[in-house]
Amino acid sequence: MPSIAMILRFASTLLVSTFISVSTALTISSAYAQDAWHEFRGTQGNGRIADGAIPVDFSPSKVLWKTPVPGRAWSSPVVLGNQVWVTTATPDGKRMSAICFDVRTGEQVFDVLIHENETPYFCHKANSYASPTPTIEAGRIYVHFGRYGTTCLDTTNGKIIWQRTDIQCDHFRGPASSPVLSKTLLMVAMDGIDQQFVIALNKQTGETAWQTNRDIEYGTDNGDRKKAYSTGTVVNVRDKQLLISPSAVATIAYDIANGKPQWTVYHAGMNASARPIQTSNGTVLLTNGMGKLLAIDPSGQGDVTQTMVRYERSKVIPKKSTPVIVDGLAFAIDDKGVASCFDAETGKAVWAKRIGGKFAASPITDGEKILAANEAGTIHIFKAAAQYEPLAEVNFADGFHASPAAIQGDLILRSLTHLYRIKGQHSK
Repeated sequence: MPSIAMILRFASTLLVSTFISVSTALTISSAYAQDAWHEFRGTQGNGRIADGAIPVDFSPSKVLWKTPVPGRAWSSPVVLGNQVWVTTATPDGKRMSAICFDVRTGEQVFDVLIHENETPYFCHKANSYASPTPTIEAGRIYVHFGRYGTTCLDTTNGKIIWQRTDIQCDHFRGPASSPVLSKTLLMVAMDGIDQQFVIALNKQTGETAWQTNRDIEYGTDNGDRKKAYSTGTVVNVRDKQLLISPSAVATIAYDIANGKPQWTVYHAGMNASARPIQTSNGTVLLTNGMGKLLAIDPSGQGDVTQTMVRYERSKVIPKKSTPVIVDGLAFAIDDKGVASCFDAETGKAVWAKRIGGKFAASPITDGEKILAANEAGTIHIFKAAAQYEPLAEVNFADGFHASPAAIQGDLILRSLTHLYRIKGQHSK
């Protein structure tokens, strides 16, 4: 619960908060418990899963199934009904695929070859040729491989419904931005070294609904400092839905009805990859890819750099992963293995603890516990509380770049080589 001081501090924001629709709030609360994980970091994009689902016991009897996944990919699994989907690619990028597994057994259902590339573009060793996470809805899954193509598949038979291969930018070190869905659109950022834009496709047909070039003063002609890997987040402000889409140097909020920019905040940085998240009071938290976090009032217009930034933090801020929020507290894991907690509405530090390892995957929470998986294969679980309290530490045979998913109270984990279903603490 927020303190009286916090309520007074943000009394001026309450009017803005009232414009966040009741229906949206109901959607968010119900999404925590539903049997689906639709896109990167879950249906609401905030890493929140059903209450009490994260286990502290990872003994062999809790591993409901384990199945190998071919190729090399950082994309996270998505889940709907009895299906778990992942994307993958051969290490050389010559073949890119979407694979479906039965969530009950781990058995493969479909293996769909999406692209064959005779001469793939360069991809940095820290990235993969299949880093963007797909997004799924009833009957359809949308898979994105950056400049290689965006494809809609029928989840009942694995067949292609539509495909776009003409949306181009030079990612230089490989693509990583994941697509997001609205009621009618599929939206994704294309921030390359040569051009930077956000595009929205009609999700039924694949046709372009709108495309908006980034109107950003980058302050450099070096394209390497203009590229980014971010996944946007849709928020409701007054009577509009805004796509909050970070890029290098700045973040822009677009009206998803027409793609028109509503506001821009400049924050420096490059290679932005974390997904924006929203507090219960409507504040949007975003990071700049270079160790700075900003809290933004999303109700502004134009350049809001001097007017709508509620606070900034530059200590123990991840460059790659996205924080989670529980009861007004934000929890983050930086790239070098330091976990931290701070007040999501004020930015005030609460605690920081070195847990060790390198982290790229984003943490998840069930409202009671935080789970964070590192690149070496160690999973750390600790309490979502104002004091650091470790609950479990589990070592897997290989590491994690993909962020976890959840279904029916259980965890779906993708390591570098395998997909797991782990029985949750309150599994159905």
